[in-house]
Amino acid sequence: MTHHDDGKPCSLTRFLIEEQRAGRIGPDLRLLIEVVARACKRISIAVGKGALGGVLGDAGTAGEASINVQGEAQKKLDVLSNEILLEANAWGGHLAALASEEMDHSQPIPDVYPRGNYLLLFDPLDGSSNIDVNVSVGTIFSVLRSPEGVAQPGDEHFLQPGTAQVAAGYCVYGPQTTLVLTVGHGTHAFTLDREIGGFILTTRGMRIPGETQEFAVNMSNQRFWEAPMQAYVGDLLKGKEGPRGKDFNMRWIASMVADVHRLLTRGGIFSYPLDSKCAAKGGKLRLMYEANPMSFLVEQAGGAASTGRQRMLEVQPTGLHQRVPVFLGSRAEVETAVRYHHEADARG
Repeated sequence: MTHHDDGKPCSLTRFLIEEQRAGRIGPDLRLLIEVVARACKRISIAVGKGALGGVLGDAGTAGEASINVQGEAQKKLDVLSNEILLEANAWGGHLAALASEEMDHSQPIPDVYPRGNYLLLFDPLDGSSNIDVNVSVGTIFSVLRSPEGVAQPGDEHFLQPGTAQVAAGYCVYGPQTTLVLTVGHGTHAFTLDREIGGFILTTRGMRIPGETQEFAVNMSNQRFWEAPMQAYVGDLLKGKEGPRGKDFNMRWIASMVADVHRLLTRGGIFSYPLDSKCAAKGGKLRLMYEANPMSFLVEQAGGAASTGRQRMLEVQPTGLHQRVPVFLGSRAEVETAVRYHHEADARG
């Protein structure tokens, strides 16, 4: 655990106040991150109840029993998570508008509340197909500045490249609930202390090892991949005897938050490449809600992130729900995967 000079553990609140004092964030961004973290605590409670949520009534949102008087069943957790985040962020006064992977369009802050100058994007419950099997799921978020002079931000005002992000993070609801955050000065991990109900700084300045022998990809899609991806993974699988000269392990959780958390903790490469099933859409993962925030966190921890052909954070978004191929993790390994793509493109 990361302690201060006074020997006390550092809470998220204290960490953010110190970032503000150092001139790295303003008070509005600090309070916005606090609101998101509080919403994540509520989602953590709802996720933690699992199947009990539908039996014991309260799924963890204010005044809404999960089996109501009409006998209607609990909202699905991803819908519930979306509502927790929307409700928590509506009245804080730090946001101009927000956008969720669960909603077709962005939503301006209602007129009854004060407006701030940030835009928030989030994937309220990533990997939610894993909830039923008790595997880690999470919330991903990204913060942008609302453009100057825009009174009512629309979808088009969110279409900023990943380099424009002022903060990004995810909360993984696993054996521990962990919040991983960057405000552009390193990537830091906070663990929820369930007894006191607060996030405590547990790793300051996470660093992804540059080299790795672990890759995460859905191998069942292999036959649909482009040739460079086939060649790249083919060489990984040849191991010591192949051109890479070392054996690789494979991991695939199918929950991006859990897969990225593993590589932030111990290295690795995560890939969701272009394949013929998702090529028409541009890829599988969403640029604004998944790829950009994760790429910001990974780069801030010394890793790299790419579409296979371009640095992820430099992609100019064309739509709120745009999809992209994703390669991120240990820098040397991402560069190797990208090299296979560039070489194949050069051969034509």
